[in-house]
Amino acid sequence: MNNHMEIPWHEYTNKDSKVKIENASLTEKSSIIGRIGLMLLACGTGAWRVRSSMNTIASELNITCIADIGLTNISYTCIDGIKSHAQSLSLHNTSVNTSKLARMEDFVYHFKDECKTCTCNEIHNQLDQIESIHSSYSPIILGLAAALACSCFTFLLGGGPIEMLCAFVGAGLGNTLRMKLIKHNYTLFLNVAASVSLACLAYALLFIFLETYFGIATQHEAGYICSMLFIIPGFPFITSGIDLAKLDLRSGLERLAYAIIIILAATLTAWICALVLHLQPVDFVKLHISTSTKLLLRLLTSFGGVFGFSIMFNSSKKNSRQCRMHWSHR
Repeated sequence: MNNHMEIPWHEYTNKDSKVKIENASLTEKSSIIGRIGLMLLACGTGAWRVRSSMNTIASELNITCIADIGLTNISYTCIDGIKSHAQSLSLHNTSVNTSKLARMEDFVYHFKDECKTCTCNEIHNQLDQIESIHSSYSPIILGLAAALACSCFTFLLGGGPIEMLCAFVGAGLGNTLRMKLIKHNYTLFLNVAASVSLACLAYALLFIFLETYFGIATQHEAGYICSMLFIIPGFPFITSGIDLAKLDLRSGLERLAYAIIIILAATLTAWICALVLHLQPVDFVKLHISTSTKLLLRLLTSFGGVFGFSIMFNSSKKNSRQCRMHWSHR
């Protein structure tokens, strides 16, 4: 459960103050920089991008910022040449929210033009609005997105229609449960174990039903592994590699450890489920389709897989267009 106290950001400034942020005290400027960094970190982005954004805001406010960034923590010091102000901030959890990330990057990019004439309290109000962006989709929609993504990747990995159908049901139910547990702040291990167990159980029950009433081959049970692909922590893996490449060792190693923990927990749970349910995965049944048909299906399932995972990361239809516009102005 969440045992982290909320940070009273608006108490860093006088709400009646008319002083612009560029003329505000070091404490007020520091609160803006720290909150922006923490919000970016909460979106799942790597330490390099968080530090870059904090440095951008600090430069606009004519101060120096030195930050040490981890997976869920930021320790930073702001210096104005005379005084210094240090803070340590922490998140209660980490996730991926690309919609909020796009808004935050847009906020940082336009800070010079739109926010330097604002007061500290006005900027915190703007950040309040961005922070209120949670998931744009319900657990059921996110479950369907995981179902689509995992069933599509089942085909890309060599599975056929039966494996895709069973993976669709298993992944859909598993990720729906996962999102409900996340919403109630349950622990990481319970989240992973419960969602993977449900995905495996749903796959196995549907497979037994199809085997009993439609006489499908036992070899089709191989796709149960694909029903839990939604749990793979792709974002932490990618950002850990980027951070390690840029010698942000603390963030890189913490993200790598986080990803490994999830994979080990999921693997152990899947192994226990396989023993209990007597699942013995073997090679997929070979599909007898033409090369042109297979190529077309691979293109369609590639799109479906990427689309499904993008919805799971809270992407909106406008995100890609906003990103193109953002980078074209750089």
